[in-house]
Amino acid sequence: MTQEIPLARPNITDTEIEAVLAVLRTSTLSLGPKVEAFERAFADYCGTAHAVACSSGTAALHMVVRAWAIGAGDEVITTPFSFIASANCILMEGATPVFVDIDADTWNIDASLIGPAITPKTRAIIPVDVFGQIADFDPIRTLATKHGLRVLEDSCEALGGRYHGRMAGSLGDAGVFGFYPNKQITTGEGGMIVTDDSQLATLARSLRNQGRASEGAWLSHVRLGYNYRLSDINCALGMAQLARMDEIIATRTRVAEAYRARLADEPRLRLQRVQEGVELSWFVFVVRLAEDYDRAHRDGILDRLREKGIGCNNYFAPIHLQPCYVERFGYAEGDFPVCEAVGARTIALPFHHEMTAALVDRVCDELIGLL
Repeated sequence: MTQEIPLARPNITDTEIEAVLAVLRTSTLSLGPKVEAFERAFADYCGTAHAVACSSGTAALHMVVRAWAIGAGDEVITTPFSFIASANCILMEGATPVFVDIDADTWNIDASLIGPAITPKTRAIIPVDVFGQIADFDPIRTLATKHGLRVLEDSCEALGGRYHGRMAGSLGDAGVFGFYPNKQITTGEGGMIVTDDSQLATLARSLRNQGRASEGAWLSHVRLGYNYRLSDINCALGMAQLARMDEIIATRTRVAEAYRARLADEPRLRLQRVQEGVELSWFVFVVRLAEDYDRAHRDGILDRLREKGIGCNNYFAPIHLQPCYVERFGYAEGDFPVCEAVGARTIALPFHHEMTAALVDRVCDELIGLL
């Protein structure tokens, strides 16, 4: 049935529409000035020296892993509680993702478990800022420095968030963002790498453009590359969205606070704990059922919410239990029990700028009525 209250909706105004139309009226739809302008504005927002626009957050992750020459025989530590791209980017280059379990309350990678997972084969750590909450970076960076590891911050869900005053994406050796329509800002599809590393930025620009050098003939390719470019059309949309970031974050925060006010004292639900020092930039609003519920209960609640016209979903299914990972690595239930316990009980509720207090109340009433 048609959802009366969709799970997500992009926050698009006439400003964005006019920005896109302005590009369409030119003869330069790609490889034009809007790409560089968007990159500069984005780097300034994140407080980094460089930003490299690309076709998706997945492409951004892949290019950083490749640029760091991580490959066969190498290991990269990451979380099993994420969208699958944060682990797939490691497999794309022939390396092995090494999962460690998550914190039961913040739902981010448990930094205390990373140290024991480091081996002579470990090359990098990919913490994920889950649902907009930045991972606990201080101990992660301490470990990385001690062992000579790179840190790739997957901030695809956290644009605008802060960790002890530092912007999401700026906490590792590189950070990446995604601009799918349910994110804080959208370019339709798109992604971005941010870094202070000039060499990485130059290499990423080559990788996204079929391996061409920054200077040279169009049909001269100096390395294996990809078509990971982002068009001027997408970048014009992104620039218009970025200019509205304060407004967009304030709106999403208002909706999140309305949910938290209604649900914080509900004993049958658990809310994601916001870690001290983190200013969370809300990507989705996810609740977890209490421990006496199981996956079957959760799935039944999702079905009944949908029947009532309320968009919802489970966020996330543990990566290590995805069929392709089970087949390749032999993972089984029980390998990462905290991740599995959270993943079996999560419910993402409708979350977007059109969620009024009345709509939040309706969603909460329907959810509580099904518990």
